[in-house]
Amino acid sequence: MFLRSDQFEQASGSAAGSLSVALANPAPLTAVERLRIAIEHIDWTPDLGAQIGSRDWFRGLATCTALLGATYALSPGFARPIVGETPAALKGAVWDNARAQAIAPLAWGADTGQRLAANDFVRPLTETPDRPIVPFNTALSDGDSLGTVLQRAGASKSDVAQISSLVSGALPVDEIRPGTRFDGVLGRRARKSDPRPIEKLSFQPAFDFRLTFTRTANGLAMQRTAIAVDDTPLRIQGVASGGLFKSLRAAGVPASAAADYLKAMATRISVGSDVGTGDKFDVIVKQRRAATGEVELGQLMYAGLDLGGRKVQLVKWSSQSDDAAAGDGSWYDANGETKRNGFAGLPCSGRISSAFGMRLHPILDYWRMHKGIDVACSYGSPVYAVIDGTVNWAGQRSGYGNFIGIQGGSVGIGYGHLSRVLVRPGAHVSRGQLVGYSGNSGLSTGPHLHFETYRNGALANPRNFAFSQMAALSGTALHAFKAKVATLMALRVGGKR
Repeated sequence: MFLRSDQFEQASGSAAGSLSVALANPAPLTAVERLRIAIEHIDWTPDLGAQIGSRDWFRGLATCTALLGATYALSPGFARPIVGETPAALKGAVWDNARAQAIAPLAWGADTGQRLAANDFVRPLTETPDRPIVPFNTALSDGDSLGTVLQRAGASKSDVAQISSLVSGALPVDEIRPGTRFDGVLGRRARKSDPRPIEKLSFQPAFDFRLTFTRTANGLAMQRTAIAVDDTPLRIQGVASGGLFKSLRAAGVPASAAADYLKAMATRISVGSDVGTGDKFDVIVKQRRAATGEVELGQLMYAGLDLGGRKVQLVKWSSQSDDAAAGDGSWYDANGETKRNGFAGLPCSGRISSAFGMRLHPILDYWRMHKGIDVACSYGSPVYAVIDGTVNWAGQRSGYGNFIGIQGGSVGIGYGHLSRVLVRPGAHVSRGQLVGYSGNSGLSTGPHLHFETYRNGALANPRNFAFSQMAALSGTALHAFKAKVATLMALRVGGKR
């Protein structure tokens, strides 16, 4: 930055001449311009609440007084309203056009926009007109019948009887699966008090076919349409982590198949102690896939488990049929042998947390005999019978909480601290049958199963019991069994061959 004297000292002759022109004094302002500038700098509307008594304040007071006086002078007075011009009322076509675009009460059927509101030619109806057709969509619930569903949708009794008769030719009416959806159309009726006739109805009563009913001149006609079904079984593999049952369910194995898997494995190993994190399981279940996209999963066909140094491979096989879903089927090893070793002493999936014998009771805090073993397991774990017998106790039993007692010949067993009991006194149970779920009832510090055993009425250590049974296939049955095992092992994960 330079001083003014420095600029003149450093500039040349021509530069000094031009700079002297630039610094010349401007032309003087006229009186009008000076007045205008002075007026622009005046604050005509100062805040009357500040600087009271100053010159600016009095200037603002004068401005406010002048405005009030001008308003009063120009007003017609308080009792003399200003009369404006009133437009003439619309008539004829002009009124009709204006009313069509107006907002009229909805109770009169009015509307806004492009559609016209009701005019003087509209007459109210004496009754609401009946719809020519009524589409409906409903589903069959548990406890419902075909006739109940259709009558609830509005069909007549004659149509229901005719449809039931036609359906019975395809399958028994009471075998229609709960959840089956019915899509139909009800037609026009002569009077409002009459039920509507069914014009069209379609539903899928079974997995592999669909029925369609259409009204013709001779009544309702039924058409059966077959649905292509793929019966390739589903193979699921995974790794055990945080409990075998939970791992199976997380991998997509149905609950019933997962329970059957544990029951089958319990005939070979101790599911609670032998299975660890990282062990691999292999499951094959029956599967039906319809062309409509529906999938139906069935019973367990194959149960495999890789324990690292040992593999367990079990296949369901019936002596009467090679159908894995046969009710009398047994679990055979891949070599055709079957062995049932009493669930290795554990009726549920878990680990032994308290042994048989004298112990300090965790709640009563004194030493006494522990009549069985405690199996630590998740709340609600399935509990299975380890013997064939008759239920002699099912319900509350003092400190045991919910208790089940089963007597089979000279051997008796008892399960305590259950959350649910699924059997009744006097009922006959088979080994491997689900009888209850573990819990925390009675004198218990946490979810577990108390398991005790008796021999000839005397208390015995459950770990000393072993229920074994051996059988082996041979001849034609063994060849058929081997062929079935090869077919199952050829399946890919996901059910593809």
